[in-house]
Amino acid sequence: MVAERDPDHPGRCFWREAVKQPVGSKRATTRFGFLTLANYSLIALANAMEPLRMANRVGQGSLYDWTVLTLDGRPAVASNGLSIAPTRALAEAGPIDVLFVCGGVDVRDAVDQRLQSALREAARRGVALGGLCTGTYALAHAGVIDGYRCAIHWENMSAIREEFPRTTFTPELFVIDRDRFTCSGGIAPIDMMLNLIRERHGKEVATAICEQFILDRMRDAKDQQHIPLQAQVGAHNQILIKAATLMEANVEEPLALEELASYVGVSRRQLERLFKRYLGRVPTRYYLELRLRRARELLLQTDLSVMDITVACGFQSPPHFSKCYRGLFGYPPSMERRRVRAGPHAVN
Repeated sequence: MVAERDPDHPGRCFWREAVKQPVGSKRATTRFGFLTLANYSLIALANAMEPLRMANRVGQGSLYDWTVLTLDGRPAVASNGLSIAPTRALAEAGPIDVLFVCGGVDVRDAVDQRLQSALREAARRGVALGGLCTGTYALAHAGVIDGYRCAIHWENMSAIREEFPRTTFTPELFVIDRDRFTCSGGIAPIDMMLNLIRERHGKEVATAICEQFILDRMRDAKDQQHIPLQAQVGAHNQILIKAATLMEANVEEPLALEELASYVGVSRRQLERLFKRYLGRVPTRYYLELRLRRARELLLQTDLSVMDITVACGFQSPPHFSKCYRGLFGYPPSMERRRVRAGPHAVN
């Protein structure tokens, strides 16, 4: 137990458990730089920085250091009109291990030649690079994520895929691919940072941060953004939208593909071509993944038994459900349920 002064009541102290670092854990301070662009998302930046602060607190040491940066040292104004002080110039920041580009609205206006050159130079020096929200766009424009898997906010997904075909953009909340860390924005950065902290300093530190932040679950790379279908396929693809809506409404008793095609007024072959072209998979695969993700929500958010979830999501039997679930998520539903019952301790 360690004594700690109450920041709200300077005259008081309280006791809390100190987190023991795993034997052989890395204790060297990791230095983060957050390069803020004009109109950046403050919620994304805060959710990336706060886990670092809490890691230092629960880990009883300087595990992380961070600096808010701009190219010229003048504080950038966030999309909500606020700015952060102190802000330093990137060139004066000193050694940085990880540099995150923090984007927001109108990111194209913030990406100029000077920014691209700075990011290329950082990549040449071996600095790990990351993007928060639309910061990934800046990385793509600078050519420093060619050949990587990356995440970006779903509103920007379609356009950026067309513009930068050398990068694989996924609908995941965040992607950790070698020395590139990208995130969709909003509150997702907290999950990405927790995964990075867990990898470097162990499960106990990540768990303690979850407990301090009242997080009942640390999301992982298998969690995806909830992207409105219209944003994925375009408002003109009403046949696809109607078909997917019918799938969502018929999870417990899935429709046959011929029946689905009949309801939306096209042939089975035509429906398969549309799904393959705009969603990258055949209708049966899309339907299966929809049902499995619904099942995962039920496992994580309810006390329904695996048998009840099997029935509710239209699977023939628990073994069939388990086989399909493992195929998509890499582990059976029974393990998912054990992780839920263990609370935030059940990180991978």
